[in-house]
Amino acid sequence: MSATKVPAHLNFITGNANKLAEVQTILAGVIELRSQNVDLVEIQGTVEEVTKDKARRAAEVVQGPVLVEDTCLCFKAMNDLPGPYIKWFMLSLGALSLHKMLAGFDDKSAQAVCTFGYCEGPGHEPVLFQGRTDGVLVESRGSTVFGWDSCFEYKGQTYAEMDKSEKNKISHRAKALDKLKQWLANKVEV
Repeated sequence: MSATKVPAHLNFITGNANKLAEVQTILAGVIELRSQNVDLVEIQGTVEEVTKDKARRAAEVVQGPVLVEDTCLCFKAMNDLPGPYIKWFMLSLGALSLHKMLAGFDDKSAQAVCTFGYCEGPGHEPVLFQGRTDGVLVESRGSTVFGWDSCFEYKGQTYAEMDKSEKNKISHRAKALDKLKQWLANKVEV
């Protein structure tokens, strides 16, 4: 089986400046990211199905290699919902009210899940890299500028309360990107 050739740069498909900065920081010195904000239709399904579909669609639009990402927030009390639909709950409720979703439940445990999909180009099967971090859903603490970071507590601090460099060591995104970095290290660069 021949090795996949990894380009010198990747088109990271995101319109989220905070996400772009975080991913660029974690991947610094590994691969150059070029951000493209491509409006993609998102299917309904598992995070894996959503991520693979986004990667395929993005590769078609860009006509080349892409990196896409999908982030979930899963509540144990709700059998892992809202999961990949957290974006819509955040748009409706916002960071200051998200914790109310678990108001009627004793179990406030949550799992942050990040799935990256790399697709070599049109017609290629995406490769997935997933990271998970266990925590709890809490009332918002810290800055509310980055999604639900102010509501997700890990070992006594919300992501928003953490120093960015500390968060980038333990987060669901960092864990997924560590797997991507290992995979890239085993590939042949063009």
